Amino acid sequence: MEKEIALPGVKGRIDHIDINLQDQIAYIAALGNNTLEIVDLKKGKVTGSIKGFDEPQGVTYIPKHQEIFVANGGTGECGFYNAITLKKTGSIKLADDADDVRYDAETDKIYVGYGSGGIAIIESATHKLVGDIPLPAHPESFQLNTKTNKLWVNLPGSSVVGVCDLKQLKLIAKWSKLLPRANFPMAYDEAQHRIIVGYRLPAKLIVYDSETGKEIFSAPMVGDVDDLYWDKESKQIFISGGGGEVNIFKQAGDKDYQKIASIKTRNGARTSLLVPELSLFLIAARADGDKEASLLVYRTK
Repeated sequence: MEKEIALPGVKGRIDHIDINLQDQIAYIAALGNNTLEIVDLKKGKVTGSIKGFDEPQGVTYIPKHQEIFVANGGTGECGFYNAITLKKTGSIKLADDADDVRYDAETDKIYVGYGSGGIAIIESATHKLVGDIPLPAHPESFQLNTKTNKLWVNLPGSSVVGVCDLKQLKLIAKWSKLLPRANFPMAYDEAQHRIIVGYRLPAKLIVYDSETGKEIFSAPMVGDVDDLYWDKESKQIFISGGGGEVNIFKQAGDKDYQKIASIKTRNGARTSLLVPELSLFLIAARADGDKEASLLVYRTK
């Protein structure tokens, strides 16, 4: 570990993380604390906090507009904030449980999973809702390719990985399994056409062909997984789990991946962010006993 940055006073569960790459500022959705914590990675400290959220879950930084977008699980409200002044600049109300968020820079649109089954599409320039994809269950992590108009989404309530058409705004395929269940995190290997999914029951990593849904590889991994990432340069999968470990798998052949590292972190430290541009892996560790909440910073090279 390169360093540990304290998150003073932050209590409860911590959810998603995003980053302002240019300034090396991390934004952490402190769900149980109802705050957004702002961390300067170069200074190694919290430099700001936005309060008054209701279970903040998804967060994304929009460099084009210098705004932060935060999705609230409690109310379903999604708010825009000026990244410099931290003042609110707009909001959209979705159904409850607004959760994971993706920003697509090419189209300047934000995608938000929410409620008992939907992905909202928001135009970041106007703060307006411009589309909606109905789903049969609450969406967890999802990935998209706007060039091919496809979106893949984990639907753990239905034990399904769903495939959506972004033009038709509808679900067009389901990859279902009886076991394993509880598919939460997902990554996308665009070059090799693969979707990488983490399951909790039992704890298993599965790699699928993104076009056919055919299983390519599977292996046991850390428990209580919440985030995983594919690094195309190193051909490695980085996985963070509440079981207190980071697992790293490296592609060893066309259809084979080998676990090359299990790094001890902290129990419950399951949300993370891979920042390949800075060769960093950030892990949010909740307060536990006499240990305060902190951001664990690992160097990947």
